[in-house]
Amino acid sequence: MTERIRTPALAPPPIRPAVPRVGDPTAFLEAHYRHVWQTRMHDLPFVNPALGVEAIGFARYEGDWLGVVITPWFLNLLLVSGGGQLWGDIPAGERRYLSLPCGTLQFIADDDPDIGPYQYCPLIAPVTDLADMAQARLVAADALKTVFARPEAAPETQPEPAEKPAVTRRGFFRRLAGKRN
Repeated sequence: MTERIRTPALAPPPIRPAVPRVGDPTAFLEAHYRHVWQTRMHDLPFVNPALGVEAIGFARYEGDWLGVVITPWFLNLLLVSGGGQLWGDIPAGERRYLSLPCGTLQFIADDDPDIGPYQYCPLIAPVTDLADMAQARLVAADALKTVFARPEAAPETQPEPAEKPAVTRRGFFRRLAGKRN
């Protein structure tokens, strides 16, 4: 008799609830990613040494923090819990779709031991094609402008009805005979 070994079903990854940030997360995120850059990412082949670390435009949206983080290896739109309506705890690696003024964007959940749970929408990775920080800042500013811009409704254009010339009896018979007016 052969005994079957049952393997437990894979459990979903645990969800660590986010602790809402009361204050602007800019300095905290910059310090974290600078540390990552100096300790773990500095010598990797896909980084752009012309770039540094900077958090751009973090502002509250629906009570949570939304902004762009530039690093030598990515440029991402980041969502950080601020205790508002936009945030939702989901397992790391899961995706969710958020309705923003520009439309719906996909965010990926992550959970860093140092900064806690956050969600990001990848904008550019790798960032090897960005020439310098000035260009990276322009891209970040354009991304934020786009995210918070409401799409313009396309004007409804209907073709003007062409006025049909009144057909006279004489004109009808001339066309029937193949003659032009």
